[in-house]
Amino acid sequence: MILPIVAYGTQVLRRKADDIAREYPELRALVANMWDTMYNANGVGLAAPQIGLSFRLFVVDSVQLEDDEDREMTQSGIKKVFINAEILHQDGTPWMYEEGCLSIPDIRAEVSRPDLIRIRYLDEDFVEHTEEYDGLNGRIIQHEYDHIEGKLFTDRIGALKKRLLKNRLEDISKGKVDVRYKMKFPLR
Repeated sequence: MILPIVAYGTQVLRRKADDIAREYPELRALVANMWDTMYNANGVGLAAPQIGLSFRLFVVDSVQLEDDEDREMTQSGIKKVFINAEILHQDGTPWMYEEGCLSIPDIRAEVSRPDLIRIRYLDEDFVEHTEEYDGLNGRIIQHEYDHIEGKLFTDRIGALKKRLLKNRLEDISKGKVDVRYKMKFPLR
């Protein structure tokens, strides 16, 4: 089922998310709905706060980028579910790359992130993994991880760029944006 993606300005996007319990009802259905929602919006990642749920859960699919112009930065793509994730270490030379976000449609900006991360997480079967990612895979994971920490990519851009985007961000929070996927806007 395709769910609405919450827009910039919605409080759940600014809250540090809670762990999700193994006993969470219909977890597999929730994950399936997140995949459907992400693909419907042409995304490569989606975090639970983006569908209005303050849980430490996100999905990433960079496999679909393997045929894209970013192929050389993707190495080999991943398609994974990350539950109760914790970034243990970040390292490497930070590099700039233009990012966007399904909760902030039609806005993109250069964001600097470290090249390498080590992350511990549970998969959809609640099996624990500790893995390292770099390049575009690492960047996508860091972007989605920010969502479960209550951060947005716009928090990582310079003050001047933020000021230039202020009116556009306010328009998004007021529902003044044209997207082809379902969105839910903050209550006013």
